[in-house]
Amino acid sequence: MKVLGIIPARFGSSRFPGKPLIDLKGKTMIQRVYEGASKCGELSKVIVATDDERIYTHVRSFGGEVMMTSNLHSSGTERCAEVAAHFPDMEIVVNIQGDEPLVNPIQLTELIQAFQHGKVEIATLVSPKIDSSELDNPNRIKVVIDYNQNALFFSRSRIPSGMFASHYIPLKHIGLYAFRNDVLGKLVSLPATELEKSESLEQLRWLYYGYKIKTIETLIETPNIDTPADVEAVLKQL
Repeated sequence: MKVLGIIPARFGSSRFPGKPLIDLKGKTMIQRVYEGASKCGELSKVIVATDDERIYTHVRSFGGEVMMTSNLHSSGTERCAEVAAHFPDMEIVVNIQGDEPLVNPIQLTELIQAFQHGKVEIATLVSPKIDSSELDNPNRIKVVIDYNQNALFFSRSRIPSGMFASHYIPLKHIGLYAFRNDVLGKLVSLPATELEKSESLEQLRWLYYGYKIKTIETLIETPNIDTPADVEAVLKQL
């Protein structure tokens, strides 16, 4: 399979403006993500997708591949789709989070290998390691799956509710996605739904319109940087 890895990166994050260019022990975050993803042998090409000239110039300076994209995109998925449209020969597209400087190539391999089964349209990673504090943390996305390991629902709330006695524990969603290239093009043309707005989770739009999301269990979880407060934890691991 020909696999395209895309790293969406925008400068104007509301919680941490300019974070792709922050210094993490001598390298910027976007450089660390790019170099980490490039170690995955399953990826045919890695490219940064940005709407900012500063990020574009910086990626070029360390020898990375980068493309300018529209500044009107509302999600990283839309930014990925714009770039992927230029590479119709790529069968699979992986959306690599631009705020995970410790991205693990093994995680990417686990995700990509899901597409060895021809019926898989979308795949994402989940972890069985979820503690009680995360169950009630709206920033930790929970997912429940069916018998075939396809996602049934994603939520910021505890699911199931716990109202009745049960030993069922949801999985924790790890925000890495991969798509068949033709499917990705269709997903970004779907109208938004009230269901996704209720949770602010775009994957609920895909489920609503009948797409299946294959979940792949991983024991690897790397820290991301959402706010300046997250930087110290990453520095300790570098």
